[in-house]
Amino acid sequence: MPDLPTVPFGPNGPHVTRIGLGGEGVLRTRNRDTEARNVIGEALSRNITYFDSAPAYENSQSYLGSVWAERPDLRNTVFQTSKSAQRTAEQATAELQRSLDLLHTDHLDLWQIHDLRTWEEVRRIEGTDGALAAFVQAKEKGLVRHIGVTGHHDPEVLTHAVAHWPLDAVLLPVNPAETVLGGFPDDVASQAKARNMAVIGMKCLGGGLFIQPEKGVTADILIRYALNGPVDLIIVGCSSPEQVREAVTAATDVGDMDAEASQLEAAFRPNAPKLAYYRGRV
Repeated sequence: MPDLPTVPFGPNGPHVTRIGLGGEGVLRTRNRDTEARNVIGEALSRNITYFDSAPAYENSQSYLGSVWAERPDLRNTVFQTSKSAQRTAEQATAELQRSLDLLHTDHLDLWQIHDLRTWEEVRRIEGTDGALAAFVQAKEKGLVRHIGVTGHHDPEVLTHAVAHWPLDAVLLPVNPAETVLGGFPDDVASQAKARNMAVIGMKCLGGGLFIQPEKGVTADILIRYALNGPVDLIIVGCSSPEQVREAVTAATDVGDMDAEASQLEAAFRPNAPKLAYYRGRV
C-alpha cells in the first residue's frame, strides 16, 4: 500500500495525513455503531491520522470515543479534533468537557469555534465572557493543543476571525464552485497562510451532491482538485469502508491536474451560487 502523504499541522504541529476522516457520513448518525466503527477501523487501517468530530454531528464523538476507550494506545497515534458552536465562555467550557468525556481522552489536538456565520456572532465570541476566551484558556491549560475556527457561510466574516483571533487553524470549503465564487479559497486561505495557520478543506464533495460520474465528476477528481488547492489537508465524510478506500486512493496520487481543474471550474461556473448551497446569499 503506498504511503499516505502527510504534512505538518502548522509550523510547530505534528505531521498529519493530507486526508482526514470527516465527521459527516456515517459518523453523523445515531444507533449505527457497527457501521461507524467499521468506517473508523478502515480509516485506521489505511493510516489516516486526522479524525474530525463535533457535538453537532450526532454520535460522531461517541463512535470515535468507543474506539479510543477500547484501544487507548491508538489515541496517541492520531490527531483528534472537535468543535463547539457555543458562543459564551461558560457554555463552550462545559461543552469541551463533554467532548473530552465522550471521546475518552484528556485533550483534543484541535478544538474549533464551529460554524461562524454572522458579525453578531463575531461580537459575541470576541466580547466579555465570549467563547474565544474559553478557547484560549483551554489551550493554556493543555486541554487542547491547537485552536481554530470553521465557517462556510460568509468569507468576510471568516476572514475577520482568521486575521484577528489567536488561532492555529481554519476549516473552510474548497471545491470548484468556491474557486468560481471566490472568498474562501483565496481571501481566507491567503490570510491564514500569512499567519502560519493550518488550512483544512471541507465540502470537497458537496455532501455527495457534486458527484456526477456521467459527466466525469467523480469523488476521485474532486478530492484531487481540493488537495491541489490552497489547503494543507482536507476532511471527507464517509459512509462505508469502500468510500474510505476511494478517498485514500485519491489522496495518495494527487498528481498534476491543471487541465482537469479548468474543465471542472467551467462545468461548475453556471450554477456555482446554487451549488454552494451551504453559503449565505451570494
